[in-house]
Amino acid sequence: MSMTRFKRTPLADNLVDLVATGRGNKTATLAITNGKLVNVCSGEILPGMSVGIQGSRIAYVGRDVSHMIGAETKVVDAGGKYIAPGLLDGHCHIESTQLTVTEFSRAVLPLGTTGGFFDPHEMANVFGIEGIRLMLEEARGTPLAAYLQVASCVPAAGPAFETTGASIGPEEVAEAFAWGQDMIALGEVMNFPGVVNGDDNMMGILQATLAAGKIADGHFTWSANDWRLPVYAAAGITGDHECVTPEDVIERVRLGMYAKMRRGSAWHDVAGTVKAHTEYGLDTRRMMLVTDDRSSESLRSEGHMDFVVRDAIRQGVKPITAFQMATLNTAERFGVARDVGSISPGNYADIILLDGNLADVNVVMTIAAGTVVAENGRMITELPAYEYPQQVMNSIHLTADLSAERFVVEAPIREGSANVRVIGVIENHVETTEEIVNVPVKDSRVVLEEGSGLCKIAVFERHHGTGNSSIGLLANVGFTMPAALAMTVAHDSHNLVVIGNSDELMAKAANEVIAMQGGVAVVTEGNATLFPLRIAGLMSAEPYEIAAEQSAAISRALVEAGCELNYAFMTLSLLALVVIPTLRISDKGLVRISSEGIQLVPLFCD
Repeated sequence: MSMTRFKRTPLADNLVDLVATGRGNKTATLAITNGKLVNVCSGEILPGMSVGIQGSRIAYVGRDVSHMIGAETKVVDAGGKYIAPGLLDGHCHIESTQLTVTEFSRAVLPLGTTGGFFDPHEMANVFGIEGIRLMLEEARGTPLAAYLQVASCVPAAGPAFETTGASIGPEEVAEAFAWGQDMIALGEVMNFPGVVNGDDNMMGILQATLAAGKIADGHFTWSANDWRLPVYAAAGITGDHECVTPEDVIERVRLGMYAKMRRGSAWHDVAGTVKAHTEYGLDTRRMMLVTDDRSSESLRSEGHMDFVVRDAIRQGVKPITAFQMATLNTAERFGVARDVGSISPGNYADIILLDGNLADVNVVMTIAAGTVVAENGRMITELPAYEYPQQVMNSIHLTADLSAERFVVEAPIREGSANVRVIGVIENHVETTEEIVNVPVKDSRVVLEEGSGLCKIAVFERHHGTGNSSIGLLANVGFTMPAALAMTVAHDSHNLVVIGNSDELMAKAANEVIAMQGGVAVVTEGNATLFPLRIAGLMSAEPYEIAAEQSAAISRALVEAGCELNYAFMTLSLLALVVIPTLRISDKGLVRISSEGIQLVPLFCD
């Protein structure tokens, strides 16, 4: 396997060579012949087509490229296979895959993903814009057409509601946009109440974005017909992935926004949202397919954008339309359609070959920036290693000495019962419910009765050593035995979150994660399953294959403990995300999110 350094040359710098290649005065570096071209610009499948490539860009698309083939030209005979543009992910958090950018590239390139628009707001919540810069630097060493976004909400809801490792304001946003054209946009604006209510910081961040000539992505979770969506759009936010119903898509498209249809590990929103096209007949050119959050385990077992495209086709979308929603539409949304998103002369040579039926999305070759990087599901080129600094590898500022006493829920009465607010988990959904449950109290402590279906959930601030912590109750996890889950992947502040029905096991799981300097631990009586995530407490330092197996082991351990939620870890990791309805928990306490705004609420109630 060869080591390749990848360079994407600006069109202006490559123009003379491209034109010379097109007319046959310079030989192509790569030629693809005899294929069926998936033309996402015209919506056609064109047989007998060929593509000539010079360096990282496409020089020619036509029936015959023989005039530009020389002794040094690498020729790929497509043999009647489909020639399609590489798939683009229009909204993705690489950190959610538990992989570094390099290992993410190794995972998705063989699946046909050649680029994406990545929002590193997990890393940003731990290390601020320095964390974004590190990921950008790593991304530039991969074959991906990787465009990064500046995290808009660090913290997501403000310091009154959570403690993060860093903060990002208008000055930091302006600084990050000066790093290069691959800093493409403002990441999802999660503080939608702040936008609508004219919060000074949010207005400043949006103004800095628009002044830099960039676009802003959205995260609006109020209902589709809410009068505040047009207000939100007026702030320059032109795309949104928080669509779960056809109505959500319809309203956004009608306002001139791009509606992103999500199929993550645990978020199965394509089936519902795509009905805006298949049943209501809306034009798809402002609809995009995205992943948002997919674990390394689900990359291995299901796929990446290839899986999302197949899912859309299964829901009744025509194959060529589904490909448009994962290529051209995405490129147009971010203003880079002259570089990526279609097989057009002048564009980057990000191309996939597909065998069988187009609807199968069976990728057998991936070409990125004019280089064949993967064949038959495997990388054929090595990627340069990237080393993170020590402070990123040691970001858990807690001591592994938490005792079982830290997980006691103190009650306001000595004996009897009390009403408490309980966070209700909903399978395959990002939102939660707020439930009022009467629980027994003994010796001034809440007792979890067997069969109640309740767990405890605790949060420990891990960035600054403040000592902040909180504890609450959780429903619908499903543990059928004494068990605990601890993790430093806890969107978006990424403090240490511990879930369980045994104080002793919760303490053990928490201490295991602290000792690993970040990661995930599932602990039952006599067994501990560990997944170290040493890089910022978010990403594995291991190769993709090892990380995927460790991720799968966590899933198996949760199932064995009785938690059978689909991709449970992904759902449970959002319980501290204090901008998504309805009830969440942070190191500051319980947080309620509703149409009235965000507020801290007490655990005990009348």
